[in-house]
Amino acid sequence: MRWTLKPKPDQNKVKHLQEVLQVDETIADLLVQRGIETYDEAKAFFRPSLSHLHDPFLMKDMDKAVERIEKAIANKENILVYGDYDVDGTTAVALMSTYLKTKHQLVYTYIPNRYDEGYGVSKKGIHFALENDFTLIIALDCGIKAIDKVAYAKSLGIDFIICDHHRPGEKIPEAEAVLDPKREDCEYPYKELCGCGVGFKLTQALAQKDGETAEDLIQYLDLVATAIGADIVPIDGENRVLAYFGLHVINTNPRPGIKAIIDQVEKQELTITDVVFIIAPRINAAGRMEHGNFAVALLADEEYEEAKEHAVAIDAYNLERRATDKEITEAALQQIEELNEQERMTTVVYDEGWHKGVIGIVASRLTETYYRPTLVFTKSGEKLSASARSVRGFDVYNALDACKEYIEQFGGHKYAAGLTLKEENYEAFKKAFENVVSKTIDRNLLTPEIKIDKQIDLKDITPKFYRILKQFAPYGPNNMTPVFMTENLKDTGNGKCVGADKTHLRFTASQPDSDSFVGIGFGIGDKFDLISDKKPFKAVYSIDENEWRGNVSLQLKLRDVKP
Repeated sequence: MRWTLKPKPDQNKVKHLQEVLQVDETIADLLVQRGIETYDEAKAFFRPSLSHLHDPFLMKDMDKAVERIEKAIANKENILVYGDYDVDGTTAVALMSTYLKTKHQLVYTYIPNRYDEGYGVSKKGIHFALENDFTLIIALDCGIKAIDKVAYAKSLGIDFIICDHHRPGEKIPEAEAVLDPKREDCEYPYKELCGCGVGFKLTQALAQKDGETAEDLIQYLDLVATAIGADIVPIDGENRVLAYFGLHVINTNPRPGIKAIIDQVEKQELTITDVVFIIAPRINAAGRMEHGNFAVALLADEEYEEAKEHAVAIDAYNLERRATDKEITEAALQQIEELNEQERMTTVVYDEGWHKGVIGIVASRLTETYYRPTLVFTKSGEKLSASARSVRGFDVYNALDACKEYIEQFGGHKYAAGLTLKEENYEAFKKAFENVVSKTIDRNLLTPEIKIDKQIDLKDITPKFYRILKQFAPYGPNNMTPVFMTENLKDTGNGKCVGADKTHLRFTASQPDSDSFVGIGFGIGDKFDLISDKKPFKAVYSIDENEWRGNVSLQLKLRDVKP
């Protein structure tokens, strides 16, 4: 692991914040590192408010989208709410459909089948709309590159409104409205909304026209917060406000579907990390193992008992998904060894029998093992389909764009993307992708990095310090959990490897003139020799609370230790 200490922020700005906020230097440092430099910015950060949300009509085409929906409602048209099969897509479909049904009964949902339709707008979905007399499709978390499909639908008398957050191609579809803050001609102030977030802005605009405010839409924010966590978008600006209030809904009054999931795991209070690792995988499992319709049904359920039945079924899909991704990950690792590709700059693996629903998870697992840009392919109809994952600092979307002569279709983000190609182009693509990455990647990016916010001593960790630190949450990209480094530590003599397989490290760290703290490091049991026999060491960690038999104490959540 590379340890990188972040540059010291401007000390004049730090000093100013210390004075106006009456906080210590470390807290002021952390704020300035996050771009928070004034009292008002700090107030907005620590006290998010729905009044901080931007006017939805600042988004390009929002007026057109609202006008077309109002026309559909007035003319009693059938509206089809269409979305991708992942968490962002299914939460967006649940949000939009349940909101529209409060105004118009002729609203139905459609999630494409991952296996015979693939990602995004499909001809099968358009034909479904045609056969069932839908004249308006609202596409969520997809559609920004569906130029031909939107044109085809238009020729059949079906209008599209697109709500997407992926990068547009050279052309924008000729839909009735295209809402995407990443459009070059869109001046919306916040660019990092997820697909469900863009859908929420459309509901906010519709509500505004009816004299309502964001306060009247709070009940939908549990869906938005779930999508923000699952899609790993930045948790700053507008996303921070949406995630903050969405988490509050999840923890106080969640919709029946989310409550049914939480009740299965018996968790008292969820953080955004819990949303990512508890709620999101279960919602995702429906689309991966069976059909995304199950997830939409769960999230749209109004009765708890019905939601509970859906949650039980989805939990079974999640258990099946876990077993499948473990099996495929082991096969992929074996393939890398058999092909002697351990030293390459990229990981590209393929097997026609691998389950399409879990290749994205497998790509993430392989990235954890061989830290480098990774693609996992499987057969999907006549073509090959892949999920791509990257390492911090490297734009895999741009790398795919450089190989597009071999690709049929691709889309996504800097760190995660999807693509399809013809089987005969697989080897040429694999070679080209390795070549592009080899020429463009900084070799340092191939070693996992721990970014350290600040070096501190144990005496700096006080209850007051931690109370303020807790208010930095919810955490995520652009506002990660603060990470600290402390040198000259010694174990008091209680250090040991723990866990059933002894892969975790636990010790009590001490420093002269300071209280001692328990440190727990998951997966770093092999570092025990570095701290044994009271050898001095340094550690990188975040701070959290440990509750044991009713007693709550602060502990160090270890990331790494070194001599």
